Amino acid sequence: MTDLEIAQSITLRPIEEIGASIGLSRDDLEFYGKYKAKIPLHLSEPDAQKEKKLILVSAISPTPPGEGKTTTSIGLCDALNQIGRKCTVVLREPSLGPVFGIKGGAAGGGYAQVLPMEDINLHFTGDFAAIEKANNLLAALIDNNIQSRHHSLGIDARSVLWKRVMDMNDRALRRIIVGLGGTTGGVPRETGFDITAASEIMAILCLAENFDDLKQRLGGIFIGFTFDKKPIYAKDLKAQGAMAALLKDAIKPNLVQTMGGNPAIIHGGPFANIAQGTNSVIATKMGLSLSDYVVTEAGFGFDLGAEKFLDIKCVSAGLSPAAAVLVATLRAIKYHGEVSLTDVHKPNAEGLKRGLVNLEKHVENMLKFRLKPVVALNHFEGDPDGEIEQVRNTCEKLGVQMSISKVWELGGGGAIDLAEKVATISDENHTKFKPLYDWDWSVKEKISRVAKEIYGAEAIDFTAQAKRDLRKIERLGLDKLPVCIAKTQKSLSDNPKLLGRPKNFIVTVRQIEIAAGAGFLIPITGDIMRMPGLPEIPAAVHMDIDQNGEISGLA
Repeated sequence: MTDLEIAQSITLRPIEEIGASIGLSRDDLEFYGKYKAKIPLHLSEPDAQKEKKLILVSAISPTPPGEGKTTTSIGLCDALNQIGRKCTVVLREPSLGPVFGIKGGAAGGGYAQVLPMEDINLHFTGDFAAIEKANNLLAALIDNNIQSRHHSLGIDARSVLWKRVMDMNDRALRRIIVGLGGTTGGVPRETGFDITAASEIMAILCLAENFDDLKQRLGGIFIGFTFDKKPIYAKDLKAQGAMAALLKDAIKPNLVQTMGGNPAIIHGGPFANIAQGTNSVIATKMGLSLSDYVVTEAGFGFDLGAEKFLDIKCVSAGLSPAAAVLVATLRAIKYHGEVSLTDVHKPNAEGLKRGLVNLEKHVENMLKFRLKPVVALNHFEGDPDGEIEQVRNTCEKLGVQMSISKVWELGGGGAIDLAEKVATISDENHTKFKPLYDWDWSVKEKISRVAKEIYGAEAIDFTAQAKRDLRKIERLGLDKLPVCIAKTQKSLSDNPKLLGRPKNFIVTVRQIEIAAGAGFLIPITGDIMRMPGLPEIPAAVHMDIDQNGEISGLA
Protein backbone atom coordinates (compact mmCIF):
# COMPACT_ATOMS: atom_id res chain seq x y z
CA MET A 1 0.00 0.00 0.00
CA THR A 2 1.03 3.62 -0.46
CA ASP A 3 1.73 5.81 2.57
CA LEU A 4 -1.68 7.45 2.12
CA GLU A 5 -3.48 4.11 1.89
CA ILE A 6 -1.73 2.91 5.04
CA ALA A 7 -2.63 6.14 6.84
CA GLN A 8 -6.29 5.86 5.76
CA SER A 9 -6.45 2.27 7.05
CA ILE A 10 -5.69 3.31 10.63
CA THR A 11 -8.48 4.04 13.10
CA LEU A 12 -7.54 7.30 14.80
CA ARG A 13 -8.02 7.91 18.50
CA PRO A 14 -9.93 11.09 19.47
CA ILE A 15 -7.41 13.82 20.21
CA GLU A 16 -8.68 14.21 23.79
CA GLU A 17 -7.48 10.64 24.44
CA ILE A 18 -4.03 11.53 23.14
CA GLY A 19 -4.03 14.61 25.36
CA ALA A 20 -5.07 12.54 28.37
CA SER A 21 -2.07 10.24 27.83
CA ILE A 22 0.22 13.19 28.65
CA GLY A 23 -1.90 14.62 31.43
CA LEU A 24 -4.04 17.10 29.49
CA SER A 25 -7.76 17.43 30.10
CA ARG A 26 -10.35 18.25 27.46
CA ASP A 27 -10.48 21.82 28.76
CA ASP A 28 -6.72 22.19 28.23
CA LEU A 29 -7.01 21.69 24.46
CA GLU A 30 -8.16 23.99 21.67
CA PHE A 31 -9.78 21.66 19.16
CA TYR A 32 -9.37 21.72 15.38
CA GLY A 33 -11.83 18.94 14.60
CA LYS A 34 -11.70 15.45 16.14
CA TYR A 35 -8.03 14.67 15.64
CA LYS A 36 -6.08 17.93 15.95
CA ALA A 37 -5.71 20.45 18.75
CA LYS A 38 -3.65 23.44 19.81
CA ILE A 39 -1.88 23.39 23.18
CA PRO A 40 -2.02 26.73 25.09
CA LEU A 41 1.36 28.20 25.99
CA HIS A 42 0.70 28.30 29.75
CA LEU A 43 0.88 24.49 29.86
CA SER A 44 4.64 24.62 29.30
CA GLU A 45 6.22 24.24 32.74
CA PRO A 46 9.95 25.10 33.10
CA ASP A 47 10.27 23.12 36.33
CA ALA A 48 8.70 20.05 34.70
CA GLN A 49 11.32 20.12 31.92
CA LYS A 50 14.23 19.43 34.26
CA GLU A 51 15.79 15.97 34.07
CA LYS A 52 13.73 15.15 30.96
CA LYS A 53 15.53 13.52 28.01
CA LEU A 54 15.80 15.23 24.61
CA ILE A 55 16.82 12.95 21.73
CA LEU A 56 18.05 14.50 18.47
CA VAL A 57 17.62 12.66 15.16
CA SER A 58 19.81 13.75 12.24
CA ALA A 59 21.27 12.07 9.15
CA ILE A 60 24.22 11.67 6.85
CA SER A 61 24.33 13.81 3.70
CA PRO A 62 21.06 12.86 1.99
CA THR A 63 20.03 11.73 -1.45
CA PRO A 64 17.32 13.91 -3.11
CA PRO A 65 14.41 11.85 -1.64
CA GLY A 66 15.88 12.01 1.90
CA GLU A 67 16.94 9.19 4.21
CA GLY A 68 13.97 8.90 6.55
CA LYS A 69 14.70 11.16 9.55
CA THR A 70 11.03 11.92 10.15
CA THR A 71 10.00 8.29 9.65
CA THR A 72 12.74 7.16 12.04
CA SER A 73 11.79 9.81 14.62
CA ILE A 74 8.14 8.70 14.63
CA GLY A 75 9.01 5.00 14.79
CA LEU A 76 11.52 5.62 17.57
CA CYS A 77 8.89 7.47 19.60
CA ASP A 78 6.46 4.55 19.23
CA ALA A 79 9.23 2.09 20.14
CA LEU A 80 10.22 4.05 23.26
CA ASN A 81 6.60 3.96 24.40
CA GLN A 82 6.50 0.23 23.72
CA ILE A 83 9.45 -0.37 26.04
CA GLY A 84 7.79 1.65 28.80
CA ARG A 85 9.26 5.13 28.26
CA LYS A 86 6.74 8.00 28.19
CA CYS A 87 7.71 9.69 24.93
CA THR A 88 6.41 12.42 22.61
CA VAL A 89 7.76 13.09 19.12
CA VAL A 90 8.15 16.78 18.22
CA LEU A 91 8.46 17.59 14.52
CA ARG A 92 8.30 20.35 11.91
CA GLU A 93 5.22 21.04 9.80
CA PRO A 94 5.37 20.16 6.09
CA SER A 95 5.58 22.90 3.47
CA LEU A 96 3.06 22.70 0.62
CA GLY A 97 5.80 23.40 -1.94
CA PRO A 98 7.57 20.04 -1.57
CA VAL A 99 4.22 18.26 -1.04
CA PHE A 100 3.10 19.29 -4.53
CA GLY A 101 6.62 19.20 -5.96
CA ILE A 102 9.14 16.35 -5.86
CA LYS A 103 9.52 15.18 -2.24
CA GLY A 104 5.87 14.65 -1.36
CA GLY A 105 4.56 14.88 2.20
CA ALA A 106 6.60 15.08 5.38
CA ALA A 107 4.47 13.16 7.85
CA GLY A 108 6.67 10.06 7.91
CA GLY A 109 6.12 6.93 5.84
CA GLY A 110 4.85 3.37 5.86
CA TYR A 111 3.79 2.35 9.38
CA ALA A 112 5.69 5.22 11.01
CA GLN A 113 3.51 8.24 10.28
CA VAL A 114 1.79 11.05 12.14
CA LEU A 115 -1.96 11.33 11.63
CA PRO A 116 -4.22 12.64 10.15
CA MET A 117 -1.69 12.50 7.31
CA GLU A 118 -3.78 14.43 4.76
CA ASP A 119 -4.52 17.32 7.11
CA ILE A 120 -0.92 17.62 8.31
CA ASN A 121 0.35 17.82 4.72
CA LEU A 122 -2.44 20.13 3.47
CA HIS A 123 -2.93 23.38 5.44
CA PHE A 124 -2.99 21.62 8.85
CA THR A 125 -4.14 24.24 11.40
CA GLY A 126 -3.27 27.27 9.27
CA ASP A 127 0.09 28.12 10.86
CA PHE A 128 1.86 28.61 7.52
CA ALA A 129 -0.95 30.86 6.27
CA ALA A 130 -0.63 33.05 9.37
CA ILE A 131 3.15 33.30 8.93
CA GLU A 132 2.62 34.21 5.28
CA LYS A 133 0.17 36.97 6.22
CA ALA A 134 2.46 38.40 8.91
CA ASN A 135 5.36 38.44 6.45
CA ASN A 136 3.31 40.09 3.73
CA LEU A 137 1.82 42.64 6.12
CA LEU A 138 5.34 43.89 6.78
CA ALA A 139 6.03 43.96 3.03
CA ALA A 140 2.87 46.04 2.49
CA LEU A 141 3.81 48.43 5.32
CA ILE A 142 7.26 48.92 3.82
CA ASP A 143 5.91 49.78 0.35
CA ASN A 144 3.22 51.97 1.89
CA ASN A 145 5.85 53.96 3.79
CA ILE A 146 7.99 54.35 0.68
CA GLN A 147 4.89 55.74 -1.07
CA SER A 148 3.88 57.98 1.86
CA ARG A 149 4.12 61.78 1.63
CA HIS A 150 3.50 62.79 5.24
CA HIS A 151 4.74 59.88 7.39
CA SER A 152 7.68 58.69 5.35
CA LEU A 153 10.74 57.35 7.15
CA GLY A 154 12.81 58.11 4.04
CA ILE A 155 13.44 54.45 3.27
CA ASP A 156 15.78 53.93 0.34
CA ALA A 157 13.84 51.37 -1.72
CA ARG A 158 17.10 50.14 -3.25
CA SER A 159 18.27 48.93 0.17
CA VAL A 160 15.11 46.94 1.00
CA LEU A 161 15.67 43.17 0.76
CA TRP A 162 12.42 42.05 2.45
CA LYS A 163 10.36 39.88 0.10
CA ARG A 164 6.84 38.57 0.07
CA VAL A 165 6.25 34.85 0.62
CA MET A 166 3.82 32.12 -0.34
CA ASP A 167 3.78 28.42 0.53
CA MET A 168 4.11 27.03 -2.98
CA ASN A 169 6.88 26.20 -5.43
CA ASP A 170 6.53 28.94 -8.07
CA ARG A 171 9.71 29.87 -9.92
CA ALA A 172 7.91 32.62 -11.87
CA LEU A 173 7.73 34.72 -8.69
CA ARG A 174 11.43 34.65 -7.79
CA ARG A 175 12.06 38.09 -9.30
CA ILE A 176 9.26 40.55 -9.95
CA ILE A 177 8.60 44.29 -10.31
CA VAL A 178 6.06 45.88 -7.98
CA GLY A 179 4.57 49.38 -7.94
CA LEU A 180 3.58 49.61 -11.60
CA GLY A 181 0.46 51.48 -12.67
CA GLY A 182 1.29 55.12 -12.05
CA THR A 183 1.37 57.23 -8.89
CA THR A 184 -1.46 55.31 -7.22
CA GLY A 185 0.28 51.97 -7.73
CA GLY A 186 3.24 52.67 -5.47
CA VAL A 187 6.92 53.17 -6.19
CA PRO A 188 8.25 50.75 -8.82
CA ARG A 189 11.06 48.52 -7.55
CA GLU A 190 12.46 45.06 -8.04
CA THR A 191 11.63 42.44 -5.42
CA GLY A 192 10.34 38.85 -5.40
CA PHE A 193 8.79 35.97 -3.48
CA ASP A 194 10.35 33.36 -1.21
CA ILE A 195 8.62 30.19 -0.06
CA THR A 196 7.00 30.60 3.38
CA ALA A 197 9.36 28.14 5.09
CA ALA A 198 12.29 30.42 4.13
CA SER A 199 10.72 33.51 5.72
CA GLU A 200 12.45 35.13 8.68
CA ILE A 201 9.01 35.15 10.34
CA MET A 202 9.13 31.34 10.33
CA ALA A 203 12.57 31.39 11.96
CA ILE A 204 11.35 33.92 14.52
CA LEU A 205 8.24 31.91 15.41
CA CYS A 206 10.42 28.85 15.97
CA LEU A 207 12.91 30.62 18.24
CA ALA A 208 10.48 32.77 20.24
CA GLU A 209 9.64 31.54 23.74
CA ASN A 210 6.51 33.62 24.44
CA PHE A 211 4.49 36.56 23.07
CA ASP A 212 6.81 39.23 24.50
CA ASP A 213 9.82 37.52 22.94
CA LEU A 214 7.91 37.12 19.67
CA LYS A 215 7.08 40.84 19.49
CA GLN A 216 10.62 41.86 20.36
CA ARG A 217 12.03 39.62 17.64
CA LEU A 218 9.47 40.83 15.08
CA GLY A 219 10.32 44.43 15.90
CA GLY A 220 14.01 43.65 15.43
CA ILE A 221 13.66 42.63 11.78
CA PHE A 222 16.19 44.63 9.75
CA ILE A 223 14.52 46.21 6.72
CA GLY A 224 17.15 48.44 5.11
CA PHE A 225 18.44 51.98 5.27
CA THR A 226 17.13 55.51 4.83
CA PHE A 227 18.65 57.77 2.19
CA ASP A 228 20.94 59.18 4.89
CA LYS A 229 22.12 55.64 5.81
CA LYS A 230 20.12 55.25 9.02
CA PRO A 231 19.13 51.59 9.67
CA ILE A 232 15.40 50.85 9.64
CA TYR A 233 13.78 48.02 11.60
CA ALA A 234 10.20 46.70 11.67
CA LYS A 235 9.68 48.47 15.00
CA ASP A 236 10.26 51.80 13.23
CA LEU A 237 7.13 51.02 11.20
CA LYS A 238 5.33 49.96 14.41
CA ALA A 239 4.64 46.65 12.67
CA GLN A 240 5.36 44.15 15.44
CA GLY A 241 2.03 44.39 17.27
CA ALA A 242 -0.16 43.66 14.26
CA MET A 243 2.21 40.96 13.03
CA ALA A 244 2.13 39.24 16.42
CA ALA A 245 -1.67 39.48 16.45
CA LEU A 246 -1.76 37.54 13.17
CA LEU A 247 0.37 34.87 14.86
CA LYS A 248 -1.74 34.58 18.03
CA ASP A 249 -2.81 31.00 17.22
CA ALA A 250 0.16 30.02 15.07
CA ILE A 251 2.48 30.41 18.08
CA LYS A 252 0.65 27.56 19.87
CA PRO A 253 2.01 24.05 19.11
CA ASN A 254 -0.22 21.43 17.48
CA LEU A 255 -1.07 18.07 19.05
CA VAL A 256 -1.74 15.03 16.81
CA GLN A 257 -0.90 11.33 17.07
CA THR A 258 1.44 8.69 15.69
CA MET A 259 0.20 5.48 14.10
CA GLY A 260 1.02 3.83 17.40
CA GLY A 261 -1.48 6.12 19.13
CA ASN A 262 1.21 8.16 20.89
CA PRO A 263 1.40 11.96 21.18
CA ALA A 264 3.04 14.00 18.45
CA ILE A 265 3.59 17.76 18.63
CA ILE A 266 4.10 19.39 15.24
CA HIS A 267 4.98 23.07 15.00
CA GLY A 268 6.84 25.34 12.59
CA GLY A 269 8.96 24.38 9.64
CA PRO A 270 12.01 26.51 8.75
CA PHE A 271 14.24 25.14 5.99
CA ALA A 272 17.67 23.94 7.14
CA ASN A 273 19.66 25.28 4.20
CA ILE A 274 18.61 28.89 4.92
CA ALA A 275 17.36 28.86 8.54
CA GLN A 276 17.69 26.66 11.64
CA GLY A 277 15.80 23.66 10.19
CA THR A 278 13.98 22.49 13.29
CA ASN A 279 10.63 22.80 15.06
CA SER A 280 9.85 25.57 17.52
CA VAL A 281 11.46 26.08 20.91
CA ILE A 282 7.95 26.31 22.34
CA ALA A 283 7.01 22.87 20.94
CA THR A 284 10.22 21.22 22.16
CA LYS A 285 9.79 22.63 25.67
CA MET A 286 6.11 21.71 25.66
CA GLY A 287 7.06 18.12 24.87
CA LEU A 288 9.59 18.12 27.70
CA SER A 289 6.92 19.49 30.06
CA LEU A 290 4.45 16.74 29.23
CA SER A 291 6.57 13.60 28.78
CA ASP A 292 9.81 12.05 30.01
CA TYR A 293 11.44 11.64 26.59
CA VAL A 294 11.18 13.85 23.50
CA VAL A 295 12.35 12.74 20.07
CA THR A 296 12.96 15.57 17.61
CA GLU A 297 14.69 15.90 14.24
CA ALA A 298 16.79 18.52 12.47
CA GLY A 299 16.63 19.02 8.72
CA PHE A 300 18.97 17.55 6.08
CA GLY A 301 22.35 16.19 7.26
CA PHE A 302 24.10 16.80 10.57
CA ASP A 303 26.28 19.46 8.92
CA LEU A 304 23.21 21.64 8.32
CA GLY A 305 20.16 21.15 10.54
CA ALA A 306 21.82 19.53 13.53
CA GLU A 307 24.72 22.00 13.72
CA LYS A 308 22.20 24.86 13.70
CA PHE A 309 19.93 23.03 16.14
CA LEU A 310 22.83 22.83 18.58
CA ASP A 311 24.72 26.10 18.03
CA ILE A 312 21.64 28.31 17.61
CA LYS A 313 18.46 26.75 19.02
CA CYS A 314 19.94 24.88 21.98
CA VAL A 315 22.23 27.75 23.03
CA SER A 316 19.39 30.27 22.68
CA ALA A 317 16.83 28.15 24.55
CA GLY A 318 19.08 26.42 27.09
CA LEU A 319 18.43 22.94 25.71
CA SER A 320 20.83 19.98 25.68
CA PRO A 321 20.23 16.62 23.96
CA ALA A 322 20.80 13.52 26.06
CA ALA A 323 21.30 11.30 23.00
CA ALA A 324 21.55 11.56 19.22
CA VAL A 325 20.60 9.30 16.32
CA LEU A 326 22.30 9.43 12.92
CA VAL A 327 20.06 8.04 10.19
CA ALA A 328 21.77 6.39 7.23
CA THR A 329 20.76 4.15 4.36
CA LEU A 330 22.84 1.82 2.23
CA ARG A 331 21.53 3.79 -0.76
CA ALA A 332 22.83 7.13 0.52
CA ILE A 333 26.18 5.66 1.49
CA LYS A 334 26.58 4.19 -2.01
CA TYR A 335 25.45 7.50 -3.53
CA HIS A 336 28.35 9.15 -1.70
CA GLY A 337 30.56 6.40 -3.06
CA GLU A 338 29.72 7.88 -6.49
CA VAL A 339 27.20 5.19 -7.45
CA SER A 340 24.54 6.72 -9.70
CA LEU A 341 21.18 7.46 -8.13
CA THR A 342 19.50 4.98 -10.46
CA ASP A 343 21.77 2.15 -9.26
CA VAL A 344 22.05 2.75 -5.51
CA HIS A 345 19.44 0.06 -4.77
CA LYS A 346 21.68 -2.58 -6.39
CA PRO A 347 24.37 -4.50 -4.46
CA ASN A 348 27.70 -2.68 -4.72
CA ALA A 349 30.14 -3.42 -1.89
CA GLU A 350 32.92 -1.31 -3.43
CA GLY A 351 30.63 1.71 -3.84
CA LEU A 352 29.48 1.28 -0.25
CA LYS A 353 33.08 1.11 0.96
CA ARG A 354 33.92 4.36 -0.85
CA GLY A 355 30.84 6.13 0.53
CA LEU A 356 31.33 5.16 4.18
CA VAL A 357 33.66 8.16 4.57
CA ASN A 358 30.56 10.38 4.60
CA LEU A 359 29.11 8.43 7.52
CA GLU A 360 32.47 8.56 9.31
CA LYS A 361 32.67 12.35 8.99
CA HIS A 362 29.17 12.87 10.38
CA VAL A 363 29.94 10.62 13.36
CA GLU A 364 33.14 12.61 14.00
CA ASN A 365 31.13 15.83 13.85
CA MET A 366 28.63 14.56 16.42
CA LEU A 367 31.42 13.63 18.80
CA LYS A 368 32.76 17.21 18.58
CA PHE A 369 29.59 18.31 20.40
CA ARG A 370 30.03 15.62 23.10
CA LEU A 371 27.08 13.71 21.68
CA LYS A 372 27.23 9.92 21.71
CA PRO A 373 25.39 8.84 18.58
CA VAL A 374 23.59 5.67 17.61
CA VAL A 375 23.62 4.99 13.87
CA ALA A 376 20.14 3.96 12.70
CA LEU A 377 20.41 2.09 9.41
CA ASN A 378 17.03 2.69 7.74
CA HIS A 379 16.30 -0.68 6.16
CA PHE A 380 14.94 -1.20 2.65
CA GLU A 381 13.71 -4.51 1.25
CA GLY A 382 16.57 -6.18 -0.59
CA ASP A 383 19.39 -4.55 1.40
CA PRO A 384 22.25 -7.09 1.22
CA ASP A 385 23.30 -8.62 4.56
CA GLY A 386 26.95 -8.28 3.61
CA GLU A 387 26.61 -4.53 3.09
CA ILE A 388 24.79 -4.16 6.41
CA GLU A 389 27.74 -5.87 8.08
CA GLN A 390 30.12 -3.46 6.35
CA VAL A 391 28.31 -0.57 7.99
CA ARG A 392 28.23 -2.35 11.35
CA ASN A 393 31.99 -2.98 11.20
CA THR A 394 32.62 0.68 10.39
CA CYS A 395 30.50 1.76 13.37
CA GLU A 396 32.43 -0.59 15.66
CA LYS A 397 35.71 0.95 14.48
CA LEU A 398 34.28 4.42 15.21
CA GLY A 399 33.21 3.30 18.68
CA VAL A 400 29.49 3.89 18.15
CA GLN A 401 26.51 1.55 18.21
CA MET A 402 24.42 0.66 15.17
CA SER A 403 20.84 -0.52 14.97
CA ILE A 404 18.79 -1.69 11.99
CA SER A 405 15.58 0.31 11.78
CA LYS A 406 12.54 -1.25 10.11
CA VAL A 407 9.94 1.30 11.19
CA TRP A 408 8.60 1.88 7.65
CA GLU A 409 7.61 -1.78 7.51
CA LEU A 410 6.87 -2.55 11.18
CA GLY A 411 6.22 0.78 12.91
CA GLY A 412 7.52 1.03 16.46
CA GLY A 413 8.09 -2.72 16.56
CA GLY A 414 10.85 -2.23 14.00
CA ALA A 415 12.88 0.02 16.30
CA ILE A 416 12.85 -1.77 19.65
CA ASP A 417 16.61 -2.36 19.55
CA LEU A 418 17.20 1.27 18.57
CA ALA A 419 14.90 2.47 21.37
CA GLU A 420 16.70 0.37 23.99
CA LYS A 421 20.10 1.67 22.90
CA VAL A 422 18.92 5.29 22.84
CA ALA A 423 17.14 4.98 26.19
CA THR A 424 20.26 3.55 27.85
CA ILE A 425 22.48 6.35 26.50
CA SER A 426 19.90 8.98 27.52
CA ASP A 427 19.52 7.61 31.03
CA GLU A 428 23.27 7.39 31.59
CA ASN A 429 24.07 10.84 30.15
CA HIS A 430 24.50 13.62 32.72
CA THR A 431 26.70 16.01 30.71
CA LYS A 432 25.67 18.96 28.56
CA PHE A 433 26.62 19.19 24.92
CA LYS A 434 29.50 21.49 23.94
CA PRO A 435 28.72 24.24 21.37
CA LEU A 436 31.15 24.50 18.49
CA TYR A 437 31.83 28.22 19.01
CA ASP A 438 31.15 31.14 21.32
CA TRP A 439 28.69 33.75 20.05
CA ASP A 440 31.10 36.47 21.20
CA TRP A 441 33.70 35.44 18.63
CA SER A 442 34.07 37.53 15.48
CA VAL A 443 31.79 36.64 12.56
CA LYS A 444 34.77 35.42 10.55
CA GLU A 445 35.91 33.17 13.39
CA LYS A 446 32.46 31.63 13.76
CA ILE A 447 32.12 30.94 10.04
CA SER A 448 35.64 29.53 9.87
CA ARG A 449 35.04 27.21 12.82
CA VAL A 450 31.93 25.66 11.26
CA ALA A 451 33.41 25.42 7.78
CA LYS A 452 36.68 23.82 8.87
CA GLU A 453 35.46 21.61 11.73
CA ILE A 454 32.09 20.45 10.36
CA TYR A 455 32.43 20.68 6.58
CA GLY A 456 36.15 19.86 6.48
CA ALA A 457 37.14 22.95 4.47
CA GLU A 458 40.78 23.85 3.96
CA ALA A 459 40.09 27.59 3.92
CA ILE A 460 37.31 30.19 3.63
CA ASP A 461 37.18 32.89 0.98
CA PHE A 462 35.12 36.05 1.45
CA THR A 463 34.04 37.88 -1.69
CA ALA A 464 34.14 41.68 -1.87
CA GLN A 465 30.38 41.74 -1.17
CA ALA A 466 30.80 39.51 1.89
CA LYS A 467 33.52 41.82 3.23
CA ARG A 468 31.23 44.82 2.78
CA ASP A 469 28.51 42.90 4.61
CA LEU A 470 30.91 42.18 7.49
CA ARG A 471 31.63 45.89 7.87
CA LYS A 472 27.90 46.69 7.81
CA ILE A 473 27.19 44.03 10.46
CA GLU A 474 29.85 45.50 12.73
CA ARG A 475 28.50 49.05 12.25
CA LEU A 476 25.03 47.83 13.24
CA GLY A 477 26.41 46.08 16.34
CA LEU A 478 25.13 42.68 15.21
CA ASP A 479 28.46 40.84 15.09
CA LYS A 480 27.74 38.87 18.28
CA LEU A 481 24.91 36.92 16.66
CA PRO A 482 25.44 33.22 15.78
CA VAL A 483 25.92 32.19 12.16
CA CYS A 484 23.33 30.17 10.23
CA ILE A 485 25.32 29.17 7.17
CA ALA A 486 23.32 28.67 3.98
CA LYS A 487 24.83 25.74 2.10
CA THR A 488 23.83 22.90 -0.19
CA GLN A 489 22.54 19.81 1.59
CA LYS A 490 23.92 17.53 -1.12
CA SER A 491 27.55 17.74 -0.03
CA LEU A 492 29.61 18.40 3.07
CA SER A 493 31.21 21.16 0.99
CA ASP A 494 29.52 24.14 -0.68
CA ASN A 495 29.73 22.34 -4.03
CA PRO A 496 26.83 19.87 -4.54
CA LYS A 497 28.95 17.79 -6.92
CA LEU A 498 31.56 16.92 -4.29
CA LEU A 499 30.21 13.73 -2.72
CA GLY A 500 31.62 11.49 0.02
CA ARG A 501 34.07 13.33 2.25
CA PRO A 502 35.58 16.17 0.23
CA LYS A 503 39.04 17.44 1.16
CA ASN A 504 41.25 20.40 0.23
CA PHE A 505 38.29 22.56 -0.78
CA ILE A 506 37.60 26.23 -0.15
CA VAL A 507 34.23 27.49 1.08
CA THR A 508 33.30 30.75 -0.61
CA VAL A 509 31.07 33.15 1.34
CA ARG A 510 29.33 35.25 -1.31
CA GLN A 511 27.37 37.54 1.02
CA ILE A 512 26.09 37.67 4.58
CA GLU A 513 22.44 38.45 5.19
CA ILE A 514 21.07 39.85 8.43
CA ALA A 515 18.21 38.12 10.23
CA ALA A 516 18.32 40.36 13.29
CA GLY A 517 14.79 39.48 14.37
CA ALA A 518 15.47 35.77 14.30
CA GLY A 519 18.77 36.45 16.02
CA PHE A 520 21.32 35.13 13.55
CA LEU A 521 23.41 36.01 10.52
CA ILE A 522 23.15 34.08 7.24
CA PRO A 523 26.44 33.62 5.37
CA ILE A 524 25.47 32.55 1.84
CA THR A 525 27.62 29.91 0.12
CA GLY A 526 26.80 28.62 -3.37
CA ASP A 527 23.40 29.09 -4.97
CA ILE A 528 20.65 28.76 -2.36
CA MET A 529 17.09 28.44 -3.64
CA ARG A 530 14.48 30.21 -1.51
CA MET A 531 11.69 29.82 -4.00
CA PRO A 532 11.89 26.31 -5.48
CA GLY A 533 10.30 25.39 -8.79
CA LEU A 534 8.10 22.43 -9.60
CA PRO A 535 9.67 19.40 -11.34
CA GLU A 536 8.78 18.38 -14.89
CA ILE A 537 6.04 16.10 -13.52
CA PRO A 538 4.89 17.58 -10.19
CA ALA A 539 3.43 15.37 -7.49
CA ALA A 540 0.30 17.53 -7.75
CA VAL A 541 -0.75 15.90 -11.04
CA HIS A 542 -1.31 12.58 -9.24
CA MET A 543 -3.60 14.01 -6.55
CA ASP A 544 -7.39 13.99 -6.55
CA ILE A 545 -10.44 14.04 -4.27
CA ASP A 546 -13.67 12.10 -4.78
CA GLN A 547 -17.32 12.89 -4.16
CA ASN A 548 -16.99 11.75 -0.53
CA GLY A 549 -14.02 14.00 0.17
CA GLU A 550 -11.54 11.12 0.09
CA ILE A 551 -8.09 12.30 -1.05
CA SER A 552 -5.89 10.13 -3.28
CA GLY A 553 -2.41 10.43 -4.74
CA LEU A 554 -0.82 12.24 -1.79
CA ALA A 555 2.65 10.77 -1.35
